[in-house]
Amino acid sequence: MLDFIINAVIWVLALYGLIEIIKTIYYICTCTNLESDGIYFIIAVKNQEEKIEGFMRSILFRILYGKEDCVKNVIITDLGSTDKTKEIAHKLEEDYKFISLVDWKTCKDLIDNMDKK
Repeated sequence: MLDFIINAVIWVLALYGLIEIIKTIYYICTCTNLESDGIYFIIAVKNQEEKIEGFMRSILFRILYGKEDCVKNVIITDLGSTDKTKEIAHKLEEDYKFISLVDWKTCKDLIDNMDKK
């Protein structure tokens, strides 16, 4: 009986998550001025100099050589890093034209203005 209850709770949570994803996709397609022909990544980082390049290279590999051809833009948002995270992200921005490095305020302004037409 306990297994049944646990499985029921897991399925309800999974169904709820699916509904939230569908609602988000619907909102993006109908309420924003984003182009519907691609996906835009926003990656927030702070003090990740040891991990950011490997993480970004794995994403870049999937975008450039994998089946992720629908990705149009990658926005790296720095949240006030005190290490070399910003410099590493800036180098990636120079190497790849679809990567942008912005601070949190600029990113927030972009997000706030998405639904204004």
